Amino acid sequence: MRVGRVVLASVGAVVLISGIAVGVGGGALVWANANQRDSAGYFSTPTEQFHSAGRALVSSVDFSMQPGPSSWISLNPLGTVRVRVSIAGASTFVGVARTAAVDRYLAGVAYDEVKSVSILPLRANYRWTSGSATPAPPTGQDFWAASASGTGTQQLKWHSERGRWSLVVMRSDAGSGVVARVSVATNTGLVLPVGIMLLVGAFIMVLLGGSMLGIGMIGLERRRRGEVPPTAQREYAPPVSGAYPARLDGRLDPFVSRWRWLFKWLLVLPHVFVLAFLWLAVFSLSVVAGFMILFTGRYPRSIFDFTVGVMRWTWRVSFYSFSALGTDYYPPFSLESDDTYPASFEVDYPEHLSRGLVLVKWWLLAIPHYIIVGLFAGGGVGFASGLHNDWRFAAGGGAIGLVVCVAGVLLLITGRYPPALFEFVMGMNRWCYRVFAYVLLLRDEYPPFRFDAGGVDPGSASPPAPATRGPGSTGSDITGVANQ
Repeated sequence: MRVGRVVLASVGAVVLISGIAVGVGGGALVWANANQRDSAGYFSTPTEQFHSAGRALVSSVDFSMQPGPSSWISLNPLGTVRVRVSIAGASTFVGVARTAAVDRYLAGVAYDEVKSVSILPLRANYRWTSGSATPAPPTGQDFWAASASGTGTQQLKWHSERGRWSLVVMRSDAGSGVVARVSVATNTGLVLPVGIMLLVGAFIMVLLGGSMLGIGMIGLERRRRGEVPPTAQREYAPPVSGAYPARLDGRLDPFVSRWRWLFKWLLVLPHVFVLAFLWLAVFSLSVVAGFMILFTGRYPRSIFDFTVGVMRWTWRVSFYSFSALGTDYYPPFSLESDDTYPASFEVDYPEHLSRGLVLVKWWLLAIPHYIIVGLFAGGGVGFASGLHNDWRFAAGGGAIGLVVCVAGVLLLITGRYPPALFEFVMGMNRWCYRVFAYVLLLRDEYPPFRFDAGGVDPGSASPPAPATRGPGSTGSDITGVANQ
């Protein structure tokens, strides 16, 4: 597979998918500018309730840098901000001032600072500042850049400026106990221009990415048709009854070093760097392939070969390193099949794929397998915890890493890799790669809930070629094989 064509197609796919994403964002901004502003041209938040047992509610924003999405009021320094506030049963004060002036005014005063607001459900996260001092009424202070006070709903308009600013909501008499209903709006005038710029950029990216992808795919397809098919070089018998058409094999090297596995994480870094970019291309090309399947019922052969090649490369690196520790022969930097390497991965090319399944198999139908793969390979799960019931993400290693670690320790102590552990690890890896082939749309056959342990896949006619080099040998293996 010609490297230049692969790189061209990969970059083109990434640019194309990125352009579509940018276009969606630009279209959303143009739509919001036309449909989500009020009659005065403001984008407004819903009116929500905030509260403090102290004497003030404060929210600060640093315009020395762009405010983040978690800010209570995401103000744009180039726009006008409108704040509407009402405090039930009391005269309302709302003001904006430099943060330094507000800090001096509220020194020793008990108040709540709104640090962030969670969405769905909406919930404010506060930071309490204790104190016993009683501040002077805010209406008599001269440091406010803009303010409003009185009974009922009060409205403040302020043209934002650079610097650190604080929005303060209080009772006009500075009394304690503030329960306020607040709505914040902004009118920047930038939404439509930014949306149009994104749409123009998206058009250029889609045109450029589509051209690169097309040239790369056409070149690969022409070259593939003029070559001897890879299956002619490495022949597999037709799968036996019940065998899955994605086949993963590995032969345990009898000369695995007892100590080299401690440093393989460093040795595989060049592979990890390259594979990171290749997998980015795989995900982008899989989207393209999904649309092709939806419209034609066929997976483009060039994209298929590239995706399988990246999976093959990944498996060889995984087999060498911490998914198996099955060999000390350094994996080649190649997408192609290699009869001399003791690990292989093959997928039979499907002549036809279901147009309907492409919409659901990669997410809905694969959910049971995702759970199992998460246990085998490691994964993450969202859960609620903490004082404010915040959503967080926890991740952990899987059974493959644990078993391989045990095998590595035994190898270090005894100089021998237990064959039973190796066969168990191979079964878990085989399950994962079958699922990967399914969710990457390579096959329509549902992965079996069957643990096929052992180095040889049930669908393979023969295992990968055994290692022929003994201890101390040299050659293309950059690490060699250590004497036990």
